[in-house]
Amino acid sequence: MRFSFSSQAATPSAADNAIASGWIALGAVSVVFHLGLIFYGLTPALVSRPLHMALLLPWVLIFMAKTPAQRTSGWLLTLLGIAACSYIAFNEAALANQYGFIDTHLQMAIGVFLIALALEAARRAIGWPLPLVALLALMYGAFGQYVPGAFGHPGMPLQSMVGTLTIAEGGLWGSLTGVSVSVVAIFVIFGAVLNAGEAGQGFMNLASAVAGRLTGGAAKVAVISSALMGSISGSASANVASTGAITIPSMVRLRYPRSLAGAVEAVASSGGQIMPPLMGAGAFVMVELTGTPYTQIMAAAMLPAVLYFLTVWVGINAYATRHDLQPVAESERPHAKEVLITSLFFAIPFVLLLERIFHGGYTPQYAASIAIFAGVALLLFNVKLRFSLPDFAHRLAEAAVTAGRQIAVIGAIILCASLVVGVLSLTGLGVKITSGILSLSNDALWPALLLTALACLILGMEVPTTAAYVICVSVAGPALTSLGLEPLLAHLFVFWYALLSTITPPVCGGVFIAAGMVGENWLKVAFKAMALGIGLYIIPLAMVANPEIIQLAFNPSGALLYALKVAIGLTAISFGVIARKAVWHRVALVAAGIITIFVI
Repeated sequence: MRFSFSSQAATPSAADNAIASGWIALGAVSVVFHLGLIFYGLTPALVSRPLHMALLLPWVLIFMAKTPAQRTSGWLLTLLGIAACSYIAFNEAALANQYGFIDTHLQMAIGVFLIALALEAARRAIGWPLPLVALLALMYGAFGQYVPGAFGHPGMPLQSMVGTLTIAEGGLWGSLTGVSVSVVAIFVIFGAVLNAGEAGQGFMNLASAVAGRLTGGAAKVAVISSALMGSISGSASANVASTGAITIPSMVRLRYPRSLAGAVEAVASSGGQIMPPLMGAGAFVMVELTGTPYTQIMAAAMLPAVLYFLTVWVGINAYATRHDLQPVAESERPHAKEVLITSLFFAIPFVLLLERIFHGGYTPQYAASIAIFAGVALLLFNVKLRFSLPDFAHRLAEAAVTAGRQIAVIGAIILCASLVVGVLSLTGLGVKITSGILSLSNDALWPALLLTALACLILGMEVPTTAAYVICVSVAGPALTSLGLEPLLAHLFVFWYALLSTITPPVCGGVFIAAGMVGENWLKVAFKAMALGIGLYIIPLAMVANPEIIQLAFNPSGALLYALKVAIGLTAISFGVIARKAVWHRVALVAAGIITIFVI
């Protein structure tokens, strides 16, 4: 079920208008509900989290339906799902006293249905892989007592397993879902409001003004604009589709190799998931899993993210030694006044957000809520600062629909991943896998890191980054910390490697989209993307070898000094991999870069 806000679309019928209005209204309800939780106060988890699930069901089961059969079944599942979620919410007080043990046939039916519904919602939102992982985990929980050896478990009553996952604050309604409800949803709304206005144009204009005149300017515009856009979208695919629609044609027009144009956008857009403040919802999940304040996670993630984009920038310069990478024509670069005006559309909400967090001392979700209201006020004006109520209503409607859909997709992913985490906790499988990693690595840190990186890459090929991070860190995180790694560093390491699959074959979503947009063979795009994005493979290991990099909040001068050292090493490696030089020269550059990062 899709509709367009474009003024160039064909005149809609009364039925189309009614459907569109319905989705706008539902999006508005979702926005008001999640913002309301921030200002209302403490709401029981077994009320807010089931209602969160109820609100996402229409989007993933009906709005995203691709066939009439899917839409019909989507309506049925949505109505039943809303009834099941409402049962949990309205009986919260009684269920809390059952301590996760089901004692009626009705509760068992509702519990089993909610688990199946969470799997189906995730399947429709993102495909089969994550639900299959969750289904395997559930089967292990139900039948693991029949698994021989150390990886079996003693077994548990079905009433206890289903109850813990569905009528207690674990499983579906666990802390991860709480993060989705109270934090991720707010920042998704924030990004939707900014994108509905002129902030996206502001990102592009600022990037063009800063980098357009440089060698490889069109590619560097893509790097800066994608970093800025990614900081609020947190989605590689959305980033490629939005900024790539402008930057890829610009690079092709300047006769950049098509494979390079696609690779630049794929790599730059993938970096949005490691760029604070949003980090593809990973930052907020990290807050819950590590107990580290959000401001410290932002500070810890900042320098590695900057190093990543710096490496891409250096890679573009290296490609300039092989190709004639022209700057953006002066006639296509925005005027200073236009840059200033459009930049205000993202600068004002961003400055307000950061001021409320760092100076006001408010929680990230409360600060983002205040910034959302500022962003809504800016929707009253267009790029020429002209006031228009009809345009305001149009932009507000677009923001409501975008927010409702994105909250639903992320919520479906987190609900499904929560089932996996719940089963790991119930059965002790996570501890057993941790012991296996320690045994295989012979209790040595670097082999354990490589095993974890491989697991993250494989799992990340099948499931979204945030879900891959949650599952991997649940089983590998304890092994890394037991070998001496700081918890936050272990989480950042896993999160970065869960992102590898966006540019690494055989499953590389960002590359597929960029290759389709540029009309080039995806493998050619992927190989150039891996060369440009080499920082994605090296920086997590560099963080382990130089842990001071993530200490920006506590030791700024030391963090910057070590970041400079790593930057020099990455520059040498990038030029060695990409630049057109003699083989011995390239090998020497790579070796010097590795020594600089890991030895000196």
